[in-house]
Amino acid sequence: MRIANLPLVAVNVGSVIRNRLAKLYRHYAGRTRRAAKLSTEQVKNARTGARQATERRRDDLEHARASAVHSARYWQRVREQLVEPLRHDLSIRRELRRVAAGDGPILVGPWLSEVGYEVLYWVPFVRWFVHQHRVDPQRLVVVSRGGVSGWYSDVAERYIELLDLFEPDDFARRNADRQASGDQKQLAAAALDAEILRRLEGRHGVANATLLHPSLMFRLLRRFWLGTATLEYALQQLRYAPIGARADGVLPELPPRFTAVKFYTGTAIRDTPEHRRFLRAIVERLADRGPVVTLGAGVQLDEHEDFLFAGLPNVIGLGDSVTPQTNLAVQTEVIRRSSLYVGTAGSLAWLAPMLGVDTVAAYADDRYLGPHFYAARYAYASIAAGRFMPVDLQAAARFELAGVFANVR
Repeated sequence: MRIANLPLVAVNVGSVIRNRLAKLYRHYAGRTRRAAKLSTEQVKNARTGARQATERRRDDLEHARASAVHSARYWQRVREQLVEPLRHDLSIRRELRRVAAGDGPILVGPWLSEVGYEVLYWVPFVRWFVHQHRVDPQRLVVVSRGGVSGWYSDVAERYIELLDLFEPDDFARRNADRQASGDQKQLAAAALDAEILRRLEGRHGVANATLLHPSLMFRLLRRFWLGTATLEYALQQLRYAPIGARADGVLPELPPRFTAVKFYTGTAIRDTPEHRRFLRAIVERLADRGPVVTLGAGVQLDEHEDFLFAGLPNVIGLGDSVTPQTNLAVQTEVIRRSSLYVGTAGSLAWLAPMLGVDTVAAYADDRYLGPHFYAARYAYASIAAGRFMPVDLQAAARFELAGVFANVR
């Protein structure tokens, strides 16, 4: 049989074959591409999985390390804030129980630090010690300076004046040497303490006495002053009371009504021309309202230097009524007889409210005063005390408030 138009058939068959081959090519090429793509994605996924696994292991290790560091720091804080303070407090309390034990004499002091710490903390601490351990006041022998027996009258039967054991200049020099070689605060007994004890034994027969040293109080309350313990913690070792006993000493002739003033240099008020001018303006304004008695005693036993206001009318000083042995006693009684006390925040400003006298405590820098203001406000609220009014000199000077000091009466 003869096939018609054979060339056309051949062309059609060739087209079919080409189409079939092209289709097969496209099919297998697509499969190849899909397989290659799948393989590439599998490799990529495998790499991603490996990277993620590595990152997870790294994260797990970092988390474990961070957890270990956090745990170590936590337990370190526990040791620092709980265990070590507790161990520290327990050791001091054991020492206090040892001091209170028996019935022999207890030497209280010797006090060599600032007046402010003695008034606001040491005397209340001794009072708490006597009450807490039921110690007979007849056992206590207080050793301090400046005739401050009246501050301890409700807790101790006997007082010995340090400045009867030393010449005042010699004592001031030795105490300055003590501070220079350690700390102004009595954190531990020093060579001066040992010398005082030897002289007490030789001149006053105080022998075989147990020592209630100020270092016990300083070590116990140090965390409160540093801001790592609460006021409630401090108050557990302090017992406040008004100071009612009259101190010994010859007083100058005083007006019937007057303001007692004592400004001195230190951290709270630096000795600058601006401060001197403003303080002089305050004293002038006070003197316009009535007599002013300045308590610059002319006795230099610590680092403070009294501001003097010589030449102002209606302002008088203590004159020759003060001796080193009675300087704090005289100042205490002058404050007690005053209608208002105005002075640098610290020192006698803590004492005046305990004498029932309204007090203005001035400062220009309060960086170290926070805990003391806190304790003082509680102390005065807990007893029959005079009003206590801290005043920022910087603000008072800026707003020209020198007259506010005179208007507090």
